[in-house]
Amino acid sequence: MKAANIPKDEPQRIAALNRLGVLDTPPEQRFDRITRMAKRIFGVPVALVSLVDSERQWFKSKVGLEVDETPRNVSFCAHAILSNELFMVPDATHDQRFIDNPLVVGEPHIRFYAACPLKAIDGSRVGTLCLIDKEPRNLDAEQQETLADLAAMVERELAAVELATMDELTGISNRRGFMQLGQHTLNLCLRQQVPATLVFLDIDHFKPINDRFGHAEGDRVLSEFAEQLRRSFRVTDLFARLGGDEFVVLLINADEALAHGVVAKLRTAVSERFDDAGRGYKVTFSHGVVGFDVARHEGIAELMNDADQLMYQCKQQRR
Repeated sequence: MKAANIPKDEPQRIAALNRLGVLDTPPEQRFDRITRMAKRIFGVPVALVSLVDSERQWFKSKVGLEVDETPRNVSFCAHAILSNELFMVPDATHDQRFIDNPLVVGEPHIRFYAACPLKAIDGSRVGTLCLIDKEPRNLDAEQQETLADLAAMVERELAAVELATMDELTGISNRRGFMQLGQHTLNLCLRQQVPATLVFLDIDHFKPINDRFGHAEGDRVLSEFAEQLRRSFRVTDLFARLGGDEFVVLLINADEALAHGVVAKLRTAVSERFDDAGRGYKVTFSHGVVGFDVARHEGIAELMNDADQLMYQCKQQRR
């Protein structure tokens, strides 16, 4: 058996997958409708919407399969996301990459496999729409086009999910998206026993910028501030604009000391970006940093509240 290579854009790909906020969520009719259609059109026993996570493939929709996930190292879909093209295995027992794969020699006894990669809005390949059969077979050109059409339908549904949880101005998560994904992230950190730290940020004196220079300039400040967040923090961290001039970042596998260090880096970056631009105003921010403590925080809401209070204290001191 040959495990799939790790994509070159793996950190960005995982970040894009996490932004969707759909991992470990209940089944949804809009995805199940497509897998049922695929099963019927192609006459296969199994059709899946499979999302390839860091250590597993998890099935957002499944027809003909009982399990919710399988390890990534035995995943056919992990091979399929390495290319933009349709990936097909006519007979796994004649393919050296899969001949002794546990999913071939055992349940579900895969012989035929075909999949189209599924892309997030940023182009990252986050999973597949795939077909599985217990008998060897092939797809002709017309059937391959049909599978690609069905995959495009899944991509549109994924895009709708992502856009509903994205801040239109800055392109990062909105409050709704952050609350969903933030809680999922904390649950993951608990399972993996790694620390998580939240940073709450508020731009100082933002209203005078809007009043004096106009809302278009204020929007420009918000967009460029979000860009500095992306540049200063890691791609695996979760960013969000909560509304107005408030932002939040959830750092995974990071303690408060590391978070304070990144905030200092952000402060320097923001100063260099805005102070040297000759715009007639400066951009500064207040912040609060809180490490997740299961004894004090029931979930993401309590963690945010503690960080918000510290940010407010910081803002009062700066005034």
